Amino acid sequence: MNQTKVSEFILTDLTDLWELQKTLFTLFLLLYFTILLGNGAIVAVAITEPQLHTPMYFFLGNLSCLDIFLSTITVPKILAGFLLELQTISFSGCMAQLHFFHFLGSSEGVFGVMAYDRYVTICNPLRYTIIMRKQVCLILAAAKRTIGFFHALMHTVMTARLPFCGPNHIEHYFCEIKPLLKLACGSTHLNLMLLNTVTSCIATVPFVIILPSYLYIIIFKVQSQKSRQKAFSTCGSHLMVAALLYVPVLFNYMLPSVGTVAQREMMVTIIFSVVTPVLNPRIYMLSNQEVKQALQKILGRKVCIER
Repeated sequence: MNQTKVSEFILTDLTDLWELQKTLFTLFLLLYFTILLGNGAIVAVAITEPQLHTPMYFFLGNLSCLDIFLSTITVPKILAGFLLELQTISFSGCMAQLHFFHFLGSSEGVFGVMAYDRYVTICNPLRYTIIMRKQVCLILAAAKRTIGFFHALMHTVMTARLPFCGPNHIEHYFCEIKPLLKLACGSTHLNLMLLNTVTSCIATVPFVIILPSYLYIIIFKVQSQKSRQKAFSTCGSHLMVAALLYVPVLFNYMLPSVGTVAQREMMVTIIFSVVTPVLNPRIYMLSNQEVKQALQKILGRKVCIER
């Protein structure tokens, strides 16, 4: 039986200072456009350029799509908070937002698959085309989506079944689960236990796979200085992006919410839902000659057509 009495929630703005709101609105709008353009460019080159039709760029294109959708869940809410005096969201809309945020966030574990792809490329190159064939890539991508979907569904169902009797002011700029659980009238012990264990495991496992795999490649499998520098460039960019994603996630969900931590949690969420999607294309484009050459080729082709 649904005991929910609250029909809508009120979201918190990042700041109450009017002058700062105008500056932040412009900043986040530019960041959002940067996310769309940068990640959209990676998706475009991964689809249109035949030489990039490899497992590595298949997963990179997947990551860019996830970054676009994940930022679309959060950034418009931040922008709306700067424009509206009172920003509200319905209960069903809140549950939908919570679900898609955790679904897309969990699916970003594709980093672990990308690390496995690099490991096979360097450590077992003769069998690479067999191990990382198209069917395997599709299965791995589908598996990550499936895990992400059911992980998000678990949190959504467990949160929706709680009674919310008021107050209805969420200490966050969107329907994030930890601030939402603070408003529940019933016991949230099981919800928090699942959040701390399951969510932390989903974030930890890919990072645990990535770090030792890349260290093993750089230290033991690559002998020449030139090859080591190339491997370090590729693996280092992956490690940097993975750290920008997983460290804030673990910081947000493994640490207990003690005292006034609303601002801290909002800032940490901005790192992995806004800052990381902005930096991903720059990191991969700057460290990858193939992507830069493919993008230059597309832009050159467009200029020729316009002329």
